[in-house]
Amino acid sequence: MSTPAGAPAGAGGRPITEVAVGVLLRPDGRFLLAQRPAGKPYAGYWEFPGGKLEAGESVAAALARELQEELGIDIGASEAWRVLEHDYPHAYVRLYFHKIRHWRGEPSGREGQAFLWQRAPVDVAPLLPAALPVIEWLAAEPP
Repeated sequence: MSTPAGAPAGAGGRPITEVAVGVLLRPDGRFLLAQRPAGKPYAGYWEFPGGKLEAGESVAAALARELQEELGIDIGASEAWRVLEHDYPHAYVRLYFHKIRHWRGEPSGREGQAFLWQRAPVDVAPLLPAALPVIEWLAAEPP
Protein backbone atom coordinates (compact mmCIF):
# COMPACT_ATOMS: atom_id res chain seq x y z
CA MET A 1 0.00 0.00 0.00
CA SER A 2 1.43 3.38 -0.90
CA THR A 3 1.25 6.41 1.31
CA PRO A 4 -0.54 9.48 -0.07
CA ALA A 5 1.83 12.27 -1.09
CA GLY A 6 2.91 14.23 1.97
CA ALA A 7 1.25 11.83 4.44
CA PRO A 8 3.44 10.31 7.15
CA ALA A 9 4.03 6.56 6.99
CA GLY A 10 4.00 4.08 9.84
CA ALA A 11 5.16 0.47 10.03
CA GLY A 12 5.55 -1.14 6.63
CA GLY A 13 4.84 2.16 4.89
CA ARG A 14 1.16 2.18 5.92
CA PRO A 15 -0.46 5.59 6.29
CA ILE A 16 -0.70 6.89 9.84
CA THR A 17 -4.15 7.71 11.17
CA GLU A 18 -3.78 10.47 13.74
CA VAL A 19 -6.17 10.28 16.68
CA ALA A 20 -6.88 12.67 19.58
CA VAL A 21 -7.66 10.80 22.80
CA GLY A 22 -9.05 12.21 26.03
CA VAL A 23 -8.13 10.87 29.46
CA LEU A 24 -10.90 12.39 31.57
CA LEU A 25 -9.75 12.41 35.19
CA ARG A 26 -11.84 12.98 38.29
CA PRO A 27 -10.16 14.43 41.42
CA ASP A 28 -10.24 10.97 43.06
CA GLY A 29 -8.10 9.53 40.24
CA ARG A 30 -10.85 7.66 38.41
CA PHE A 31 -10.79 7.89 34.61
CA LEU A 32 -13.46 7.39 31.99
CA LEU A 33 -13.51 4.40 29.64
CA ALA A 34 -16.05 4.10 26.83
CA GLN A 35 -17.17 0.98 24.99
CA ARG A 36 -16.80 1.04 21.21
CA PRO A 37 -20.23 1.00 19.54
CA ALA A 38 -21.53 -1.67 17.16
CA GLY A 39 -20.43 -1.26 13.57
CA LYS A 40 -16.93 0.00 14.37
CA PRO A 41 -13.72 -2.05 14.39
CA TYR A 42 -13.29 -3.69 17.80
CA ALA A 43 -16.97 -3.11 18.69
CA GLY A 44 -17.57 -3.85 22.37
CA TYR A 45 -13.95 -3.17 23.40
CA TRP A 46 -13.27 -0.54 26.06
CA GLU A 47 -11.12 2.50 25.24
CA PHE A 48 -10.41 6.08 26.12
CA PRO A 49 -12.73 8.37 24.12
CA GLY A 50 -11.60 10.41 21.14
CA GLY A 51 -11.35 10.25 17.39
CA LYS A 52 -9.52 11.01 14.17
CA LEU A 53 -8.09 14.40 13.36
CA GLU A 54 -9.66 16.06 10.34
CA ALA A 55 -7.49 17.76 7.71
CA GLY A 56 -5.83 20.86 9.17
CA GLU A 57 -7.28 20.26 12.64
CA SER A 58 -5.14 20.51 15.80
CA VAL A 59 -5.18 17.74 18.39
CA ALA A 60 -6.89 20.05 20.91
CA ALA A 61 -9.60 21.05 18.40
CA ALA A 62 -10.19 17.42 17.37
CA LEU A 63 -10.44 16.38 21.00
CA ALA A 64 -12.97 19.12 21.82
CA ARG A 65 -15.06 18.19 18.76
CA GLU A 66 -14.93 14.44 19.37
CA LEU A 67 -15.81 14.63 23.06
CA GLN A 68 -18.75 16.91 22.27
CA GLU A 69 -19.94 14.48 19.55
CA GLU A 70 -19.39 11.29 21.58
CA LEU A 71 -20.14 12.36 25.16
CA GLY A 72 -21.91 15.72 24.92
CA ILE A 73 -19.34 17.52 27.08
CA ASP A 74 -17.38 20.72 26.56
CA ILE A 75 -13.82 20.38 27.74
CA GLY A 76 -11.68 23.02 29.35
CA ALA A 77 -7.96 23.09 28.69
CA SER A 78 -6.36 19.74 27.96
CA GLU A 79 -2.83 18.75 28.89
CA ALA A 80 -0.77 17.01 26.21
CA TRP A 81 0.49 13.89 27.98
CA ARG A 82 1.72 10.96 25.87
CA VAL A 83 1.93 9.84 22.24
CA LEU A 84 1.63 6.18 21.35
CA GLU A 85 1.69 4.39 18.01
CA HIS A 86 -0.13 1.10 17.52
CA ASP A 87 -0.45 -1.16 14.50
CA TYR A 88 -3.98 -2.58 14.29
CA PRO A 89 -4.99 -4.88 11.43
CA HIS A 90 -7.33 -2.19 10.06
CA ALA A 91 -5.11 0.89 10.65
CA TYR A 92 -1.76 2.14 11.88
CA VAL A 93 -2.61 4.82 14.46
CA ARG A 94 -0.73 7.58 16.24
CA LEU A 95 -2.62 8.36 19.43
CA TYR A 96 -2.21 11.75 21.11
CA PHE A 97 -3.33 11.32 24.72
CA HIS A 98 -4.40 14.47 26.56
CA LYS A 99 -5.39 14.64 30.21
CA ILE A 100 -8.60 16.53 30.89
CA ARG A 101 -9.49 17.55 34.43
CA HIS A 102 -12.26 20.09 33.76
CA TRP A 103 -15.32 19.88 31.54
CA ARG A 104 -18.88 21.18 31.40
CA GLY A 105 -21.82 18.80 31.29
CA GLU A 106 -22.29 15.21 32.35
CA PRO A 107 -20.95 12.59 29.94
CA SER A 108 -23.64 10.63 28.10
CA GLY A 109 -23.23 7.99 25.39
CA ARG A 110 -24.40 9.99 22.37
CA GLU A 111 -23.51 7.12 20.01
CA GLY A 112 -25.25 4.54 22.16
CA GLN A 113 -21.98 3.51 23.81
CA ALA A 114 -21.62 2.54 27.44
CA PHE A 115 -19.04 4.26 29.63
CA LEU A 116 -17.69 3.74 33.14
CA TRP A 117 -15.45 5.52 35.61
CA GLN A 118 -12.56 3.21 36.49
CA ARG A 119 -9.38 2.96 38.53
CA ALA A 120 -6.40 0.73 37.77
CA PRO A 121 -6.66 -2.18 37.73
CA VAL A 122 -9.85 -1.88 35.68
CA ASP A 123 -12.69 -4.35 35.99
CA VAL A 124 -13.94 -4.27 32.39
CA ALA A 125 -12.93 -6.36 29.39
CA PRO A 126 -11.97 -6.60 26.66
CA LEU A 127 -9.73 -3.55 26.49
CA LEU A 128 -8.51 -2.08 23.23
CA PRO A 129 -4.82 -3.07 22.99
CA ALA A 130 -3.59 0.55 22.87
CA ALA A 131 -5.46 1.29 26.14
CA LEU A 132 -3.37 -1.19 28.13
CA PRO A 133 -0.16 0.87 28.44
CA VAL A 134 -2.19 3.99 29.24
CA ILE A 135 -3.84 2.28 32.18
CA GLU A 136 -0.39 1.16 33.39
CA TRP A 137 0.91 4.75 33.11
CA LEU A 138 -2.07 6.04 35.08
CA ALA A 139 -1.57 3.39 37.77
CA ALA A 140 2.04 4.51 38.21
CA GLU A 141 1.08 8.17 38.81
CA PRO A 142 -0.47 9.76 41.88
CA PRO A 143 -4.08 10.95 41.32
